[in-house]
Amino acid sequence: MYNYCEMQTDIFGTIYILAGETELLDISLSNEDWEETSKKYNPAYAPDDALILEIKNQLEEYFKGDRKTFSFPIKFNGTAFQENVWNELLNIPYGQTRCYADIAYAINNPKAVRAVGQANRKNPIPIVVPCHRVIGKDKSLTGYTGTRTDLKEKLLELEGVL
Repeated sequence: MYNYCEMQTDIFGTIYILAGETELLDISLSNEDWEETSKKYNPAYAPDDALILEIKNQLEEYFKGDRKTFSFPIKFNGTAFQENVWNELLNIPYGQTRCYADIAYAINNPKAVRAVGQANRKNPIPIVVPCHRVIGKDKSLTGYTGTRTDLKEKLLELEGVL
C-alpha cells in the first residue's frame, strides 16, 4: 500500500511525498514527475498518515534551517549502481559539497563520473538524499534534477554553502 500527500514549499512550490507502509519512497518536485510516479505506484491520498506527517514535519524543519539530518526510513528502487551512488550521497554532510568524481571514487568506480551524474539526476528522493550537494569539479552548479540549477542554488544557500 502506498500513500501520498502534497506539500507547499517556498523553494519548490508544490512537492509530492510518496511513502510505503514504513518508508519514504519518492519526493516529486514537479507535476510532471508526480504524474509518472503516481502511475507507477497508484497511491492513496493520505495527508493524515503518521509516516507522511513525520516526513512533512522533518522537511518543514529542514526548510526553516532547523534540521540538518532526517530520521525516517527510506527505500530505493533503482539499479544496483544507482543505489550505490544514492547511498554514497547520504554520506555528504549538511553544508558540504562533493564533486561527481568524488562520488565515483567513493564507490570504487573512478571512471564512472558521467554515470554518477546520471544516477544523481534520477535520484527519487531529492532533498533527503542530497544530490544537490554534488557540484562540478570547478565548483560550478551543474544540473539539478536535470537542469534546475536554480533549485540546487537555493538548497545550497539554505545550507550556508553559497
